Amino acid sequence: MTVIDLNSDLGESFGAYKIGNDQEVLQHISSANIACGYHGGDHNVMFETVSLAKQYGVQIGAHPGFPDLAGFGRREIKLSPREIYHLVIYQIGALDAFCKVNETNLVHVKPHGALYNMASVSRDLAYSIAQAVYDVNPDLVLFALAGSELAKAGEEKGLIVAHEVFADRTYQPDGTLTSRQEPNAMIHDAEFAITRVIRMIKEGKVEAVDGTDIAIQADTICVHGDDPQALEFVTKVRQALLKENIQIRKSWGPK
Repeated sequence: MTVIDLNSDLGESFGAYKIGNDQEVLQHISSANIACGYHGGDHNVMFETVSLAKQYGVQIGAHPGFPDLAGFGRREIKLSPREIYHLVIYQIGALDAFCKVNETNLVHVKPHGALYNMASVSRDLAYSIAQAVYDVNPDLVLFALAGSELAKAGEEKGLIVAHEVFADRTYQPDGTLTSRQEPNAMIHDAEFAITRVIRMIKEGKVEAVDGTDIAIQADTICVHGDDPQALEFVTKVRQALLKENIQIRKSWGPK
């Protein structure tokens, strides 16, 4: 039996600004990556999202990003590896505290936005993040772009690494995600996205923007929670997976 995790980036509302349909999306996924107050989220939203994730039996992950609310964490910020290490520890610790008071567990960590993309190609940043996760709790699962420097760093540290693929993003020939500055970065056709996801899971391949096939490992699938089509996408993806006899992962299990 094939088993896959289905995740979404949630808890990104803050103050008076509402982003996404978290409560609805949570009913269709197995893992939630919850913003930790830097690129999105705040103390109220963090508490509420953790509570909702627990209510729906969804595994909880910290989603640390750059301190850039205006840019939603999607602009590159040049920080030293040591600063990245501290930044990740700080945000994991914040979300873990909300998990504790809600009597639930933090299961994984997935960097957000520009931090995620930079760590996918930078060995130094990747190791800073992997070290931060390991030092906070070596049993945490690290979500990383499939085949990336971050995935390699996590595995070398001895962490459980979930190689992540994206339902709603296009790929470059080197396996990186197409920049959001490009018009073809996002996939808006749910049926087309589902066909790609099924192929990634069953064949371990995805077509890059230049038409070539690249090898890819799919342990967890991401649908972005801030996208207006997020609920439609995640609902259809889940239904398609179950129809293909691909089960949704319930737990990462013991290390």
